Amino acid sequence: MSFPFPTLVCDVGGTNARFGLRETIAAPTVHVASLKTHDFPGLAETIEAAVSGLRTRPRSVIACGAGPVIERRLKLTNAPWVIDGPQVAARLGIEQGLLLNDFEAQALSLPNIPEAWVRHIGEPMSSPGGTRVILGPGTGLGVGALLDTGGHYIPVSSEACHIDFGPANDEEAAFWPHLERVYGRVTTESVMSGPGLMRLHKARLAAAGHPIDAVDAGAIVDGAHANGDGEEARTVAAFCRLIGRFAGDMAITFFATGGVTLAGGVLPRFVDLIDPVAFRAAFEDKAPVAALARSIGTRLVVEQDAVLVGMAAVAADPGRYFIDYKRRFWC
Repeated sequence: MSFPFPTLVCDVGGTNARFGLRETIAAPTVHVASLKTHDFPGLAETIEAAVSGLRTRPRSVIACGAGPVIERRLKLTNAPWVIDGPQVAARLGIEQGLLLNDFEAQALSLPNIPEAWVRHIGEPMSSPGGTRVILGPGTGLGVGALLDTGGHYIPVSSEACHIDFGPANDEEAAFWPHLERVYGRVTTESVMSGPGLMRLHKARLAAAGHPIDAVDAGAIVDGAHANGDGEEARTVAAFCRLIGRFAGDMAITFFATGGVTLAGGVLPRFVDLIDPVAFRAAFEDKAPVAALARSIGTRLVVEQDAVLVGMAAVAADPGRYFIDYKRRFWC
């Protein structure tokens, strides 16, 4: 049960694929490439492009992707890739490989995230103890958890991004009927993601009777930064409250006494616009278990490569993590 070095670690989302390399067991993880997922037909071709300028070829690969993993295969939810680990290994001459769900990998990164890479929302989190949850919006929405068994860790993947989601107050009830449905449903991911931010903005404008112009998530964020009293800023505030409510739901679902960490590509773009009081109010509004929610800390990861460092830590000490290597190893 080992990963020969150099080990390449890959984080594949619906939009971007990021790569890091750990040359030896004691070496730091170095970022080597960021590529667009849709520029390539599959993982093998993307890896070939990422390592083309390296001095040494990787001997093993740990990859994570945004979709459910069935043993050694993964279908990306928001891109037309099917990743088959053994096929990737055979094509690239890899000696060993492992495929993870993206937020399973995010959960594995939690013990290894430097304090400098996070921003606390509300009071700083106490020392982690017990189950930890990590979630976050990007092209989609991811959720994972990590069980701590005395210094050994069990990752728990989740598809809670596809559960139904509804309004919780009068403000949300007013715009909820205007939300675009995805696959005929309003789900956590259809609202709390990059595309979800656009759906939320359009729904809010429609409910208020305002004209709806074509707008993307980046323009909404830019508008919120430019005008704190504008509709874009109100949309971002509503989005953050929804994230806070859902994060609180996941906190009490997993009894996450070790804290909730937010990640993904969306929230770091407007970390300065997150109102910690409003976020925590939504997070803690969990009667009759509000006291439990109040005791659980929240923070945001602002470094995109944190998950790469986490996967490299698995390569360096696989025995520390309870993963079904026998069924999931590529070779």
